Amino acid sequence: MTNLIFTNARLIDPEAGSDALGWLHVADGRILASGDGPAPEADAQVIDCGGQCLAPGIVDIGVKVCEPGERHKESYKSAGLAAAAGGVTTMVTRPDTLPAIDTPETLEFVTRRAQADTPVNVLTMAALTKGRDGREMTEIGFLMDAGAVAFTDCDHVVTDTKVFSRALTYARACGALVIAHPQDPGLSHGAAATSGKFAALRGLPAVSPMAERMGLDRDIALLEMTGAAYHADQITTARALPALERAKRNGLDITAGTSIHHLTLNELDVADYRTFFKVKPPLRSEDDRKAVIEAVRSGLIDTISSMHTPQDEESKRLPFEEAASGAVALETLLPAALRLYHADQLDLPTLFRAMTLNPAKRLGLDCGRLSAGAPADLVLFDPDVPFVLDRFTLKSKSQNTPFDGQRMQGKVAATYVAGKEIFRRS
Repeated sequence: MTNLIFTNARLIDPEAGSDALGWLHVADGRILASGDGPAPEADAQVIDCGGQCLAPGIVDIGVKVCEPGERHKESYKSAGLAAAAGGVTTMVTRPDTLPAIDTPETLEFVTRRAQADTPVNVLTMAALTKGRDGREMTEIGFLMDAGAVAFTDCDHVVTDTKVFSRALTYARACGALVIAHPQDPGLSHGAAATSGKFAALRGLPAVSPMAERMGLDRDIALLEMTGAAYHADQITTARALPALERAKRNGLDITAGTSIHHLTLNELDVADYRTFFKVKPPLRSEDDRKAVIEAVRSGLIDTISSMHTPQDEESKRLPFEEAASGAVALETLLPAALRLYHADQLDLPTLFRAMTLNPAKRLGLDCGRLSAGAPADLVLFDPDVPFVLDRFTLKSKSQNTPFDGQRMQGKVAATYVAGKEIFRRS
Protein backbone atom coordinates (compact mmCIF):
# COMPACT_ATOMS: atom_id res chain seq x y z
CA MET A 1 0.00 0.00 0.00
CA THR A 2 0.98 3.63 -0.41
CA ASN A 3 3.26 5.38 2.06
CA LEU A 4 3.94 8.96 1.02
CA ILE A 5 5.08 12.17 2.66
CA PHE A 6 4.25 15.38 0.82
CA THR A 7 6.67 18.12 1.87
CA ASN A 8 6.92 21.83 1.11
CA ALA A 9 3.20 21.86 0.31
CA ARG A 10 0.76 24.72 0.63
CA LEU A 11 -1.98 22.83 2.48
CA ILE A 12 -5.50 24.00 1.66
CA ASP A 13 -7.66 22.73 4.52
CA PRO A 14 -11.36 23.57 4.02
CA GLU A 15 -12.31 22.10 7.40
CA ALA A 16 -9.90 24.29 9.37
CA GLY A 17 -10.22 27.19 6.90
CA SER A 18 -6.44 27.37 6.63
CA ASP A 19 -3.92 27.94 3.86
CA ALA A 20 -0.37 27.36 5.11
CA LEU A 21 2.89 25.62 4.24
CA GLY A 22 3.31 22.19 5.75
CA TRP A 23 3.61 18.45 5.21
CA LEU A 24 1.13 15.60 4.82
CA HIS A 25 1.77 11.92 5.58
CA VAL A 26 -0.26 9.29 3.72
CA ALA A 27 -0.24 5.60 4.61
CA ASP A 28 -2.40 2.70 3.42
CA GLY A 29 -4.60 4.97 1.35
CA ARG A 30 -5.49 7.35 4.17
CA ILE A 31 -4.13 10.54 5.66
CA LEU A 32 -2.01 9.67 8.69
CA ALA A 33 -0.98 13.13 9.88
CA SER A 34 -0.15 16.65 8.77
CA GLY A 35 1.61 19.64 10.24
CA ASP A 36 3.97 22.54 9.73
CA GLY A 37 7.72 22.64 10.21
CA PRO A 38 10.04 19.74 9.25
CA ALA A 39 8.33 16.57 8.06
CA PRO A 40 8.73 13.49 10.27
CA GLU A 41 11.27 10.86 9.30
CA ALA A 42 9.61 7.71 8.04
CA ASP A 43 10.14 4.86 5.63
CA ALA A 44 8.10 6.59 2.95
CA GLN A 45 8.38 8.07 -0.51
CA VAL A 46 8.96 11.81 -0.19
CA ILE A 47 7.24 14.09 -2.69
CA ASP A 48 8.51 17.67 -2.70
CA CYS A 49 5.57 19.81 -3.76
CA GLY A 50 7.75 22.85 -4.42
CA GLY A 51 5.31 25.21 -2.70
CA GLN A 52 2.36 24.13 -4.82
CA CYS A 53 -1.11 23.75 -3.30
CA LEU A 54 -2.21 20.38 -1.91
CA ALA A 55 -5.95 20.10 -1.27
CA PRO A 56 -8.63 17.44 -0.90
CA GLY A 57 -9.77 16.05 -4.24
CA ILE A 58 -12.90 17.66 -5.67
CA VAL A 59 -16.27 15.98 -4.99
CA ASP A 60 -18.37 16.91 -8.02
CA ILE A 61 -22.14 16.48 -7.66
CA GLY A 62 -24.09 16.41 -10.93
CA VAL A 63 -21.75 14.95 -13.56
CA LYS A 64 -23.44 13.57 -16.64
CA VAL A 65 -21.83 10.47 -18.11
CA CYS A 66 -23.72 9.45 -21.21
CA GLU A 67 -23.85 5.71 -20.57
CA PRO A 68 -26.20 4.11 -21.33
CA GLY A 69 -27.57 5.56 -24.55
CA GLU A 70 -25.21 8.29 -25.75
CA ARG A 71 -21.74 6.84 -25.31
CA HIS A 72 -20.52 8.83 -28.32
CA LYS A 73 -20.85 12.00 -26.19
CA GLU A 74 -19.09 10.72 -23.06
CA SER A 75 -18.13 7.32 -21.68
CA TYR A 76 -17.07 6.35 -18.19
CA LYS A 77 -13.53 5.93 -19.49
CA SER A 78 -13.30 9.41 -21.01
CA ALA A 79 -15.11 11.05 -18.09
CA GLY A 80 -12.76 9.33 -15.64
CA LEU A 81 -9.69 10.58 -17.49
CA ALA A 82 -11.13 14.10 -17.62
CA ALA A 83 -11.95 14.00 -13.91
CA ALA A 84 -8.44 12.86 -12.99
CA ALA A 85 -6.91 15.63 -15.12
CA GLY A 86 -9.19 18.16 -13.41
CA GLY A 87 -8.49 17.14 -9.83
CA VAL A 88 -11.92 15.57 -9.40
CA THR A 89 -11.51 12.44 -7.27
CA THR A 90 -15.22 11.68 -6.74
CA MET A 91 -17.84 12.00 -9.47
CA VAL A 92 -21.48 11.90 -8.42
CA THR A 93 -23.23 11.08 -11.67
CA ARG A 94 -26.70 12.02 -12.87
CA PRO A 95 -29.47 9.63 -13.99
CA ASP A 96 -30.53 11.60 -17.09
CA THR A 97 -29.32 8.87 -19.46
CA LEU A 98 -31.11 6.89 -22.18
CA PRO A 99 -32.82 5.04 -20.57
CA ALA A 100 -32.90 6.86 -17.25
CA ILE A 101 -31.26 5.19 -14.26
CA ASP A 102 -34.55 4.30 -12.57
CA THR A 103 -34.20 0.57 -11.79
CA PRO A 104 -31.70 -1.40 -9.70
CA GLU A 105 -30.65 -3.30 -12.84
CA THR A 106 -29.69 -0.13 -14.74
CA LEU A 107 -27.93 1.20 -11.66
CA GLU A 108 -25.93 -2.01 -11.28
CA PHE A 109 -24.95 -1.84 -14.97
CA VAL A 110 -23.52 1.69 -14.72
CA THR A 111 -21.83 0.84 -11.42
CA ARG A 112 -19.98 -2.03 -13.09
CA ARG A 113 -19.01 0.21 -16.02
CA ALA A 114 -17.71 2.88 -13.66
CA GLN A 115 -15.67 0.45 -11.58
CA ALA A 116 -14.12 -1.11 -14.69
CA ASP A 117 -13.27 2.06 -16.59
CA THR A 118 -12.61 4.97 -14.21
CA PRO A 119 -9.62 5.69 -11.97
CA VAL A 120 -11.69 7.99 -9.71
CA ASN A 121 -14.47 7.24 -7.23
CA VAL A 122 -17.90 7.16 -8.87
CA LEU A 123 -21.18 7.43 -6.98
CA THR A 124 -24.48 7.28 -8.82
CA MET A 125 -27.74 9.14 -8.33
CA ALA A 126 -30.99 7.48 -9.39
CA ALA A 127 -34.13 8.99 -10.88
CA LEU A 128 -36.82 10.14 -8.45
CA THR A 129 -39.67 9.15 -10.79
CA LYS A 130 -39.84 6.44 -13.42
CA GLY A 131 -38.43 7.64 -16.71
CA ARG A 132 -38.03 11.05 -15.05
CA ASP A 133 -41.60 11.63 -16.21
CA GLY A 134 -42.93 12.93 -12.89
CA ARG A 135 -45.86 10.52 -12.73
CA GLU A 136 -44.77 7.57 -10.57
CA MET A 137 -41.92 7.47 -8.07
CA THR A 138 -39.14 4.92 -8.40
CA GLU A 139 -38.42 2.10 -5.93
CA ILE A 140 -36.30 4.29 -3.67
CA GLY A 141 -35.52 1.60 -1.10
CA PHE A 142 -34.37 -0.96 -3.68
CA LEU A 143 -32.29 1.65 -5.49
CA MET A 144 -30.61 2.64 -2.22
CA ASP A 145 -29.79 -1.04 -1.64
CA ALA A 146 -28.22 -1.09 -5.11
CA GLY A 147 -26.03 1.90 -4.21
CA ALA A 148 -27.90 5.08 -5.15
CA VAL A 149 -26.61 8.01 -3.08
CA ALA A 150 -29.39 10.49 -3.96
CA PHE A 151 -32.51 10.82 -6.09
CA THR A 152 -33.18 13.41 -8.77
CA ASP A 153 -35.08 13.95 -12.00
CA CYS A 154 -32.38 16.49 -12.97
CA ASP A 155 -33.84 19.31 -15.07
CA HIS A 156 -37.25 17.58 -15.39
CA VAL A 157 -39.21 19.33 -12.66
CA VAL A 158 -41.89 17.16 -11.04
CA THR A 159 -44.94 19.29 -11.74
CA ASP A 160 -47.47 17.05 -9.95
CA THR A 161 -47.23 18.32 -6.39
CA LYS A 162 -48.90 15.23 -4.94
CA VAL A 163 -46.38 12.92 -6.64
CA PHE A 164 -43.48 15.06 -5.45
CA SER A 165 -44.79 15.24 -1.87
CA ARG A 166 -45.22 11.45 -1.76
CA ALA A 167 -41.71 10.95 -3.09
CA LEU A 168 -40.31 13.34 -0.47
CA THR A 169 -42.24 11.56 2.29
CA TYR A 170 -40.96 8.16 1.19
CA ALA A 171 -37.42 9.51 0.82
CA ARG A 172 -37.55 10.81 4.36
CA ALA A 173 -38.67 7.41 5.66
CA CYS A 174 -35.73 5.79 3.84
CA GLY A 175 -33.22 8.45 4.87
CA ALA A 176 -32.65 9.38 1.22
CA LEU A 177 -31.49 12.73 -0.17
CA VAL A 178 -33.60 14.34 -2.89
CA ILE A 179 -31.87 16.70 -5.32
CA ALA A 180 -34.16 19.01 -7.28
CA HIS A 181 -33.90 21.66 -9.98
CA PRO A 182 -35.76 24.71 -8.61
CA GLN A 183 -37.56 26.21 -11.56
CA ASP A 184 -41.14 26.94 -12.53
CA PRO A 185 -41.45 24.74 -15.65
CA GLY A 186 -44.27 26.75 -17.18
CA LEU A 187 -42.35 30.03 -17.15
CA SER A 188 -39.04 28.46 -18.16
CA HIS A 189 -40.33 26.23 -20.98
CA GLY A 190 -38.55 27.05 -24.24
CA ALA A 191 -36.38 29.76 -22.68
CA ALA A 192 -32.86 30.23 -24.01
CA ALA A 193 -31.81 33.31 -22.01
CA THR A 194 -32.63 35.31 -18.90
CA SER A 195 -35.18 38.07 -19.44
CA GLY A 196 -33.81 41.58 -19.70
CA LYS A 197 -32.34 44.05 -22.14
CA PHE A 198 -29.79 41.63 -23.59
CA ALA A 199 -32.33 38.92 -24.40
CA ALA A 200 -34.71 41.49 -25.88
CA LEU A 201 -32.01 42.97 -28.13
CA ARG A 202 -31.01 39.49 -29.32
CA GLY A 203 -34.61 38.39 -29.84
CA LEU A 204 -34.16 35.33 -27.63
CA PRO A 205 -37.00 33.60 -25.77
CA ALA A 206 -36.33 34.37 -22.13
CA VAL A 207 -37.34 33.44 -18.61
CA SER A 208 -37.63 35.69 -15.58
CA PRO A 209 -35.34 35.04 -12.59
CA MET A 210 -38.59 34.76 -10.62
CA ALA A 211 -39.10 31.29 -12.15
CA GLU A 212 -36.26 30.02 -9.97
CA ARG A 213 -37.66 31.75 -6.89
CA MET A 214 -41.13 30.32 -7.52
CA GLY A 215 -39.79 26.81 -7.98
CA LEU A 216 -37.75 27.04 -4.79
CA ASP A 217 -40.69 28.47 -2.82
CA ARG A 218 -42.84 25.50 -3.82
CA ASP A 219 -40.14 23.00 -2.87
CA ILE A 220 -39.57 24.69 0.49
CA ALA A 221 -43.28 24.48 1.28
CA LEU A 222 -43.20 20.75 0.56
CA LEU A 223 -40.14 20.36 2.75
CA GLU A 224 -41.99 21.98 5.63
CA MET A 225 -44.76 19.45 5.08
CA THR A 226 -42.60 16.32 4.68
CA GLY A 227 -39.35 17.00 6.57
CA ALA A 228 -37.27 15.42 3.80
CA ALA A 229 -33.58 16.02 3.11
CA TYR A 230 -33.29 18.28 0.07
CA HIS A 231 -30.54 19.79 -2.07
CA ALA A 232 -31.18 22.43 -4.75
CA ASP A 233 -28.83 21.59 -7.60
CA GLN A 234 -28.35 25.15 -8.90
CA ILE A 235 -29.25 28.46 -7.29
CA THR A 236 -28.29 31.13 -9.80
CA THR A 237 -30.31 34.27 -9.02
CA ALA A 238 -30.33 36.87 -6.27
CA ARG A 239 -34.11 36.61 -6.01
CA ALA A 240 -33.92 33.01 -4.76
CA LEU A 241 -31.41 33.69 -1.97
CA PRO A 242 -33.78 35.21 0.67
CA ALA A 243 -36.06 32.17 0.44
CA LEU A 244 -33.07 29.83 0.84
CA GLU A 245 -31.83 31.81 3.84
CA ARG A 246 -35.25 31.67 5.54
CA ALA A 247 -35.56 27.93 4.97
CA LYS A 248 -32.16 27.32 6.57
CA ARG A 249 -32.95 29.65 9.45
CA ASN A 250 -36.20 27.76 10.06
CA GLY A 251 -34.28 24.52 10.49
CA LEU A 252 -35.26 22.69 7.31
CA ASP A 253 -32.87 20.02 6.05
CA ILE A 254 -31.95 22.00 2.93
CA THR A 255 -28.69 22.71 1.15
CA ALA A 256 -28.00 24.34 -2.18
CA GLY A 257 -25.40 24.33 -4.91
CA THR A 258 -24.47 26.37 -7.92
CA SER A 259 -22.50 25.71 -11.08
CA ILE A 260 -19.08 27.03 -11.95
CA HIS A 261 -20.47 28.60 -15.12
CA HIS A 262 -22.96 30.75 -13.22
CA LEU A 263 -20.17 31.87 -10.87
CA THR A 264 -17.75 32.92 -13.60
CA LEU A 265 -19.89 33.90 -16.63
CA ASN A 266 -22.89 36.15 -17.23
CA GLU A 267 -25.54 36.66 -19.90
CA LEU A 268 -23.37 39.03 -21.93
CA ASP A 269 -20.91 36.21 -22.63
CA VAL A 270 -23.45 34.76 -25.04
CA ALA A 271 -22.53 37.73 -27.29
CA ASP A 272 -23.50 36.90 -30.88
CA TYR A 273 -25.40 33.68 -30.18
CA ARG A 274 -22.42 31.55 -29.06
CA THR A 275 -24.08 28.23 -28.30
CA PHE A 276 -21.23 26.90 -26.14
CA PHE A 277 -22.52 29.44 -23.58
CA LYS A 278 -26.03 27.99 -23.64
CA VAL A 279 -26.55 26.22 -20.32
CA LYS A 280 -29.53 25.38 -18.13
CA PRO A 281 -30.64 27.49 -16.35
CA PRO A 282 -29.45 30.24 -18.71
CA LEU A 283 -26.58 32.52 -17.73
CA ARG A 284 -27.75 35.35 -15.50
CA SER A 285 -27.01 39.05 -15.04
CA GLU A 286 -23.78 40.32 -13.52
CA ASP A 287 -25.69 41.38 -10.40
CA ASP A 288 -26.96 37.82 -10.00
CA ARG A 289 -23.46 36.42 -10.49
CA LYS A 290 -22.04 38.68 -7.77
CA ALA A 291 -24.89 37.81 -5.39
CA VAL A 292 -24.27 34.08 -5.86
CA ILE A 293 -20.53 34.53 -5.23
CA GLU A 294 -21.34 36.31 -1.98
CA ALA A 295 -23.73 33.49 -1.04
CA VAL A 296 -20.91 30.96 -1.54
CA ARG A 297 -18.57 33.11 0.53
CA SER A 298 -21.05 33.37 3.40
CA GLY A 299 -21.95 29.67 3.25
CA LEU A 300 -25.57 30.25 2.23
CA ILE A 301 -24.84 28.30 -0.96
CA ASP A 302 -23.09 25.13 0.11
CA THR A 303 -21.58 23.53 -2.99
CA ILE A 304 -19.97 24.35 -6.33
CA SER A 305 -20.18 21.76 -9.10
CA SER A 306 -19.23 21.44 -12.74
CA MET A 307 -22.71 20.37 -13.96
CA HIS A 308 -20.67 18.57 -16.63
CA THR A 309 -23.02 18.06 -19.60
CA PRO A 310 -21.40 16.75 -22.80
CA GLN A 311 -23.03 17.64 -26.11
CA ASP A 312 -21.77 16.71 -29.55
CA GLU A 313 -20.99 19.17 -32.35
CA GLU A 314 -24.24 18.44 -34.19
CA SER A 315 -26.40 19.43 -31.20
CA LYS A 316 -24.43 22.64 -30.54
CA ARG A 317 -23.91 23.97 -34.07
CA LEU A 318 -27.53 25.05 -34.44
CA PRO A 319 -29.39 28.36 -34.06
CA PHE A 320 -29.17 29.43 -30.42
CA GLU A 321 -32.81 28.64 -29.61
CA GLU A 322 -32.50 25.12 -31.02
CA ALA A 323 -29.06 24.23 -29.70
CA ALA A 324 -28.72 21.77 -26.82
CA SER A 325 -27.95 23.18 -23.37
CA GLY A 326 -24.89 22.25 -21.36
CA ALA A 327 -21.11 22.42 -21.21
CA VAL A 328 -18.30 20.07 -20.26
CA ALA A 329 -16.46 21.19 -17.14
CA LEU A 330 -14.66 18.36 -15.37
CA GLU A 331 -11.26 19.69 -16.48
CA THR A 332 -12.15 23.37 -16.34
CA LEU A 333 -13.86 23.40 -12.92
CA LEU A 334 -10.68 24.13 -10.94
CA PRO A 335 -9.06 26.74 -13.23
CA ALA A 336 -12.42 28.48 -13.62
CA ALA A 337 -12.90 28.50 -9.84
CA LEU A 338 -9.42 29.97 -9.47
CA ARG A 339 -10.65 33.01 -11.41
CA LEU A 340 -12.61 33.89 -8.26
CA TYR A 341 -9.47 33.44 -6.15
CA HIS A 342 -7.35 35.64 -8.41
CA ALA A 343 -10.08 38.28 -8.42
CA ASP A 344 -10.00 38.31 -4.59
CA GLN A 345 -13.65 37.26 -4.45
CA LEU A 346 -13.16 33.90 -2.70
CA ASP A 347 -10.11 32.49 -0.91
CA LEU A 348 -8.89 28.95 -1.49
CA PRO A 349 -10.25 27.38 1.74
CA THR A 350 -13.69 28.80 0.93
CA LEU A 351 -13.54 27.47 -2.63
CA PHE A 352 -12.52 24.02 -1.46
CA ARG A 353 -15.12 24.04 1.29
CA ALA A 354 -17.73 24.33 -1.47
CA MET A 355 -16.04 21.91 -3.88
CA THR A 356 -14.91 19.18 -1.45
CA LEU A 357 -15.98 19.36 2.20
CA ASN A 358 -19.62 20.41 1.86
CA PRO A 359 -20.57 18.02 -0.97
CA ALA A 360 -18.90 15.16 0.91
CA LYS A 361 -20.77 16.03 4.11
CA ARG A 362 -24.10 16.28 2.29
CA LEU A 363 -23.64 12.77 0.90
CA GLY A 364 -22.31 11.35 4.16
CA LEU A 365 -18.81 10.70 2.79
CA ASP A 366 -15.61 10.88 4.84
CA CYS A 367 -13.54 12.49 2.06
CA GLY A 368 -13.16 16.18 1.23
CA ARG A 369 -10.82 17.00 4.13
CA LEU A 370 -7.17 16.80 5.17
CA SER A 371 -7.76 15.49 8.69
CA ALA A 372 -6.18 12.28 9.98
CA GLY A 373 -8.11 9.20 8.93
CA ALA A 374 -9.66 10.75 5.83
CA PRO A 375 -9.12 9.03 2.47
CA ALA A 376 -5.98 10.24 0.71
CA ASP A 377 -7.95 11.67 -2.23
CA LEU A 378 -5.82 14.68 -3.10
CA VAL A 379 -5.10 17.23 -5.80
CA LEU A 380 -1.75 18.97 -6.21
CA PHE A 381 -2.00 22.16 -8.28
CA ASP A 382 -0.24 25.39 -9.12
CA PRO A 383 -2.81 28.20 -8.83
CA ASP A 384 -0.72 30.74 -10.72
CA VAL A 385 0.46 29.06 -13.94
CA PRO A 386 -1.16 30.82 -16.93
CA PHE A 387 -2.43 29.09 -20.06
CA VAL A 388 -4.84 29.52 -22.96
CA LEU A 389 -7.46 26.77 -23.03
CA ASP A 390 -7.67 24.74 -26.23
CA ARG A 391 -10.83 22.66 -26.15
CA PHE A 392 -9.32 20.04 -28.43
CA THR A 393 -6.84 19.10 -25.70
CA LEU A 394 -9.65 18.14 -23.28
CA LYS A 395 -9.96 14.45 -22.45
CA SER A 396 -13.75 14.43 -22.67
CA LYS A 397 -15.22 12.99 -25.86
CA SER A 398 -17.22 16.19 -26.28
CA GLN A 399 -15.44 19.55 -26.22
CA ASN A 400 -18.38 21.91 -25.72
CA THR A 401 -16.71 24.31 -23.30
CA PRO A 402 -17.42 28.05 -23.09
CA PHE A 403 -13.81 28.61 -21.99
CA ASP A 404 -12.27 27.68 -25.35
CA GLY A 405 -9.55 30.18 -26.26
CA GLN A 406 -9.78 31.99 -22.93
CA ARG A 407 -6.81 32.92 -20.75
CA MET A 408 -6.89 31.00 -17.49
CA GLN A 409 -4.69 30.48 -14.43
CA GLY A 410 -4.12 27.31 -12.48
CA LYS A 411 -3.25 23.78 -13.54
CA VAL A 412 -3.47 20.42 -11.84
CA ALA A 413 -0.01 18.90 -11.35
CA ALA A 414 -1.12 15.52 -9.96
CA THR A 415 -4.20 13.73 -8.65
CA TYR A 416 -4.30 10.93 -6.08
CA VAL A 417 -7.08 8.52 -5.12
CA ALA A 418 -6.49 6.55 -1.91
CA GLY A 419 -2.88 7.68 -2.10
CA LYS A 420 -2.39 6.25 -5.60
CA GLU A 421 -1.28 8.66 -8.30
CA ILE A 422 -3.86 8.52 -11.10
CA PHE A 423 -2.74 11.61 -13.03
CA ARG A 424 0.43 13.62 -13.44
CA ARG A 425 0.79 16.47 -15.87
CA SER A 426 3.77 15.93 -18.14
